[in-house]
Amino acid sequence: MHEIMSSDPAGADAAARRIKSICVYCGSGAGVEPAYEAAARSLGLAIAGAGIGLVYGGGGNGLMGAIARAALSAGGFVTGIIPDFLHRRDKLLPEIQETIIVPDMHTRKRLMFERADAFVALPGGIGTLEELVEQLTWVQLERHTKPVVIADIDGFWQPLLDLFAHMRERRFIQASFEVRYLVAEKIEDVVPMIETAAARTDLLGVRKETVDPRL
Repeated sequence: MHEIMSSDPAGADAAARRIKSICVYCGSGAGVEPAYEAAARSLGLAIAGAGIGLVYGGGGNGLMGAIARAALSAGGFVTGIIPDFLHRRDKLLPEIQETIIVPDMHTRKRLMFERADAFVALPGGIGTLEELVEQLTWVQLERHTKPVVIADIDGFWQPLLDLFAHMRERRFIQASFEVRYLVAEKIEDVVPMIETAAARTDLLGVRKETVDPRL
C-alpha cells in the first residue's frame, strides 16, 4: 500500500527533532531528463534547509553529486558512504564533511540504514532499485518503521508502481502483508511527508528503528 500524504502541523516539531538524517538513493548518472538532476538539487536544498543531514552513496557524479553539492551549498551536513572498490574508481567530493570508506556493499547498506531516519529513492539504475526494494522488504517484514519515500519524478517510478499493483492483483502482495511506502510526485513534498509519517508513527507508539540482527 502506498500513500500520498500532505504535511500535518501537529507533531511537526517532534518529528523534525526525530528526523536527523535522510538517506537518499539515486543514480551515479544524470539520466536523460534534466528534471532528474533538478529534482536532486531541489531535494538537497530542502533537506539542508530543514536542518536535516544527508546520507548518500558518496559519489560525485550524476544525481549523487548534484544532491550532495546542493545540500552543501545550503549549509547542510553530508555523509557519503562508499565501498573501497568504488572509492578507487569514482569521483568523490572532498568538500563533504564525512566520507566513510567501507570494505563492501553490504557494509555500505548497513551503515546507510543505521545513519538514517528515513529513505528517499530518486531516479536511478539497478543499484538504486535494489536499495529501495531492500528497504521495502524490511518494512513489509516489520523489521523497522522508518519512512520510505519513492520520488516519482516525471513518472520515473511508475513502471515499478505498476508492478507492485500487478503483484497485488496476483495475490503475491496481500492486504495482511502489505508493502508500505509513500509516493511523492513533487520534491517539495518529500520532507513534509517524512515528518508527517514520523509523527504518525510516534503517535501510534509503533516506532521500530533497529533491523533484526538475523537479517
